[in-house]
Amino acid sequence: MDRRRTPANGRVAAAFLQGQVEAEYFVDGEAARVIWPVANLLKAPGGARDRQLLFGAAVKIYDQVDGWALVQADRDGYVGYVPFEALGPARTATHRVGTMATHVYSAPDIKQPEIMHLSLGAEVSVLAELAKFYETPEGFIPKPHLRPLDRPYRDPVTVAQMLFGVPYLWGGNSALGIDCSGTVQMAMTLCDIACPGDTDMQEAELGTLLPPDAPLQRGDLVFWAGHVALMVDEQTMIHANGNDMAVRYEGYETAVKRIIAQGGGPVTALKRI
Repeated sequence: MDRRRTPANGRVAAAFLQGQVEAEYFVDGEAARVIWPVANLLKAPGGARDRQLLFGAAVKIYDQVDGWALVQADRDGYVGYVPFEALGPARTATHRVGTMATHVYSAPDIKQPEIMHLSLGAEVSVLAELAKFYETPEGFIPKPHLRPLDRPYRDPVTVAQMLFGVPYLWGGNSALGIDCSGTVQMAMTLCDIACPGDTDMQEAELGTLLPPDAPLQRGDLVFWAGHVALMVDEQTMIHANGNDMAVRYEGYETAVKRIIAQGGGPVTALKRI
């Protein structure tokens, strides 16, 4: 079983895994949410980062180990460890940050101190609508920066383009730093398209496979071993990449040749959403 989607650590496992994995205890898990602007989702307590979870992300806690919580993200089922202090009580979100980033203010006034920085895709609960701000339990957020959850974007490329220039970060999922699969997941998620977190999962599960010589169009996905890009038009793609160390545009043919020359191999799949 893929450990990235299997909430079990040998000692504790999710109740729905009973009979499939070995564990001392099987538990239903406790609903919670992320209360840090960005929390690293780690392979093991204090270990390497697999992905990141944004403020408001709903999770289920299955175990606690020395200040670390074993969680499974509701959004995509990804499993890993986050600091227990990064989690708070579950709460139903109403809006998400719909711009590259925003600030939460201590009062409905842009000259007042900001409380925290939130990335595109972070989810909040709106309590009241004021003239220029939404009030949330954490503070006040400019109205133009939030988008109701029931009003998703329609074009994943539009979302990806909001991340243009964001620095590359392996395993990153925020406007502070993002990788190729994080960019695609953000683009799809904000359009209400279910999307797993890693490139291999995305290649296997997203869209419809195209012939290798198919003409490409806006929104098509291009996969390499360990890499993915999103086509902006028939010739240009957008992707977070280690060559530019940022989310950048690149010509499709140029990228194909460059990646082969750098040892990344040929395109492995073309997919249409």
